[in-house]
Amino acid sequence: MDVRNFGKVAVLFGGNSAEREVSLNSGARVLAALQRQGVDAHPFDPAERSLDALAAFDRAFIALHGRHGEDGSIQGALELMGIPYTGSGVLASALGMDKWRSKLLWQAVGLPVPDYALLTADSDFSDIEEALGLPLFVKPACEGSSIGISMVTRAGELAAAHAEAARHDPVVIAERGILGGEYTVAILGDEALPIIKIEPATAFYDYEAKYLRDDTAYRCPCGLPEARERELRQQALMAFRTLGGRGWGRIDFLMDEAGRAYFLEANTSPGMTDHSLVPMAARVAGISYDELVLRVLALASLG
Repeated sequence: MDVRNFGKVAVLFGGNSAEREVSLNSGARVLAALQRQGVDAHPFDPAERSLDALAAFDRAFIALHGRHGEDGSIQGALELMGIPYTGSGVLASALGMDKWRSKLLWQAVGLPVPDYALLTADSDFSDIEEALGLPLFVKPACEGSSIGISMVTRAGELAAAHAEAARHDPVVIAERGILGGEYTVAILGDEALPIIKIEPATAFYDYEAKYLRDDTAYRCPCGLPEARERELRQQALMAFRTLGGRGWGRIDFLMDEAGRAYFLEANTSPGMTDHSLVPMAARVAGISYDELVLRVLALASLG
């Protein structure tokens, strides 16, 4: 791969979402990896520079997470400017950011998702607790990194969990707790990488477990039978493609005690920190961090 063909590359990170700190970490690592390999890569924080300045670049590596970076906004700007960028396009990015609409699409093609309900301030919280059962998880539809998520374990707690999630997004989902294990599948091009099983030491895989603690266990190989893992990797590819995903991403799913899988959410601009899951899966597949970022950059496109 001749890195000169990439031209001048903007590594987009930071931004103004609730995930800014994680994005700064991801972007700094991506930038360093590209520069180590001779790519003419430069930092670009949209919260500090006008997007007009992107006209000086030939390609963009998006390491933004959350709103305005992962939801189709920056993708639309890059489309208008004619600058090829990493990851999914406008529609797939918007759908991947929206947990509710992702579920609707996955249900439409027959992929299983956890039972859920949309919440408003006028919801009958006790009825929903009874219908979904406890525990359940309450989350903003359009946030990432477990921001605004609560685990409801006792009757009467749902209203407070809704209020917390609604601080971050007007669309709030209550979701039946599926407690047989949490897994993730990294997508790179047309390939689903080895599945990772996530075993947090906390009650669930929250922000602290993702980014701040060192006692979260990541199992890769994940321990599933080979045929079952192969099947789930193909289903994850289907889930990604159903949203229109391209380039790279990540699909998270849960498993119940009977071994049934339920697709949870998509990540179209995954983390690239030292705690992040795509680099872990790539490493097990024999792909170094530096090779991974080059391969992602090589997949940059428009349309």
